[in-house]
Amino acid sequence: MKIKAPLDETTVLSLKAGDTAEITGTIYVARDAAHKRMVEALDRGEKLPFDPEGAVIYYMGPSPAKPGQVIGSAGPTTSGRMDPYTPRLLSIGVKGMIGKGNRSQAVKEAIQKYKAVYMAAIGGAAALLRKRIVKSEPIAYEDLGAEAVLRLEVEDWR
Repeated sequence: MKIKAPLDETTVLSLKAGDTAEITGTIYVARDAAHKRMVEALDRGEKLPFDPEGAVIYYMGPSPAKPGQVIGSAGPTTSGRMDPYTPRLLSIGVKGMIGKGNRSQAVKEAIQKYKAVYMAAIGGAAALLRKRIVKSEPIAYEDLGAEAVLRLEVEDWR
């Protein structure tokens, strides 16, 4: 199924377990250190470094790009590390998450409550995933290095 990011509720509700999705549009990369900072910012009444409405967050550990590449390998990281922060982000409009591994009961309940979706990326396919990323740019927390928030533009990414 071809979907566009950011996601809307109709798209989220049309997805079923086991569907293969090809995403085109803007997705964000953030791992646990960035998630912690984002939730702390929200607690202080600040805005996120991106519009959360319909946003898709990919839990990825990027590697440096080689000459002529947009990004290096772009494989998923374990989603459970983001679980303490995920319900809060879903509550403000984030609609999609991409990663690997199981989610906590609290995250599962938040996914249902806020009508969001968790999509599994295949571990070991990092070199293939990067080929569908057409643009990558850091947008926040660059001091975190590989854990900075990135904005990715993807085409038929799966």
